[in-house]
Amino acid sequence: MSSTSTKPKITIIGAGGFVFPFRLIGDLLSFPALRSGQLCLMDINADRLERTATAARELASHHGFETGIIETTDRREALRDADVVIITFQVGGIESYRHDVEIPRRYGVDQTVGDTVGPGGVFRFLRSVTAYEAIAADALELCPDAQFINYANPMAMATAFLNAKGLNTVGLCHSVQGTTRMLARTLGVPYEEVNFISAGINHQAWILKFERNGEDLYPRLRETMRARHLRGRAAQGLVSDQGDHSEAAKEESNYEGGNEQVRTSIMEAFGYFETESSHHASEYLPYFRKNPDLVAEFIPERWDYYEICASHDEQGDIDEQLQKLKKELAPSVEYGATIVNSLVTGQPSVIYGNVPNATSLITNLPSDACVEVPCLVDRNGVQPTEIGDLPLQLAALNRTNVNVQTLAVRAALTGDRESVYHAVALDPLTAALLTLDEIHSMTDELIEAHSALLPEALRHSSSRHDVTDASPAPSQQETVPAL
Repeated sequence: MSSTSTKPKITIIGAGGFVFPFRLIGDLLSFPALRSGQLCLMDINADRLERTATAARELASHHGFETGIIETTDRREALRDADVVIITFQVGGIESYRHDVEIPRRYGVDQTVGDTVGPGGVFRFLRSVTAYEAIAADALELCPDAQFINYANPMAMATAFLNAKGLNTVGLCHSVQGTTRMLARTLGVPYEEVNFISAGINHQAWILKFERNGEDLYPRLRETMRARHLRGRAAQGLVSDQGDHSEAAKEESNYEGGNEQVRTSIMEAFGYFETESSHHASEYLPYFRKNPDLVAEFIPERWDYYEICASHDEQGDIDEQLQKLKKELAPSVEYGATIVNSLVTGQPSVIYGNVPNATSLITNLPSDACVEVPCLVDRNGVQPTEIGDLPLQLAALNRTNVNVQTLAVRAALTGDRESVYHAVALDPLTAALLTLDEIHSMTDELIEAHSALLPEALRHSSSRHDVTDASPAPSQQETVPAL
């Protein structure tokens, strides 16, 4: 970090987003060493930015902190001399997200989230590339030594691209924290007594070790999850989870822990538990979403993140979070503020981060993959640890998703539009459901829908194929259910 590190400038780009950026501010202010720094909040939407900044100032004032809080719509001002830059935005908002889920659904590819791989993940990434390129160009001039922290999905694609552009970036998620807490809760084991190792790729990392005081908990875990969550054993009356996972869940919900047939089936087949919910996990493999009946069997209570996002009361969410943080200012399970505190104070911490695999941290995943591994953090920065080989079957599952990610990143870096088609065609779920011609037609529709936000080289439909009959007939489009 720069010479200003004792009073760091922490920039949040996308600070006008609902709930999460403000909760992240609460995390930062939970660490005494960060309260004397400067928070620079940047968003292109001045009204939403003002909402977050007003709540942040009220929170700091309530607790008697003299934190400098600046709001700006000027990206260069936000980046100038920044020590840490946190990315939290989604380009295109709800309207673009709607295309990500509705166009594939017309073809029969039903995504419960659509933000990681698959057609939704590929296009969420590609429509963000122009913004990432602009940030990178300014940052290399104005804050070349800054630590970038990326919270934007698709995590692996975005983080890989930002690193390829020369920014020192670690990508953060809460799936490892959430899953390990859920497993400890399920087994009735105090979380602070659990020792675990996880590694893989974002949203598809694997709990390689899960122990308590030297006892291997996996035998109990397999027995317990098999009894509760094998296919067809669905829990009822679960708490509804609306998508803010920054807090440690206290009970099973319809998002995580309640109906885990998918992850339990994966563990039964491949030996290890995965770190993302059964809803997400069902999108990344070809086994669980082949038809509506199968989806209903594995995912009996639909959790649709697009619908959740579209129905958020943004001001109400901010107000609720503000009142909570006024009563008790404590960090959530997110790693972002922990990283900043370690950079500033030198106090070591261990986090799970998404980083380039260029030095073969996971030796049986490609060197151009973005992998999720344990990392040590102190004044020397974020230092990933070497894992070695994953169990071969887990690496094989990861590679099917890495294929999609690296091809999408190649498209962004080179402007090669063919790589977009290749990325979507190699998505495991899409490939299991559609023909190549259908995939090409669907990708053309997505390119057209997102064309205003895509890099110039990737705009407009490809003429490589003259496909006139790949789209579903109108009657089919009307009857494909929202599963």
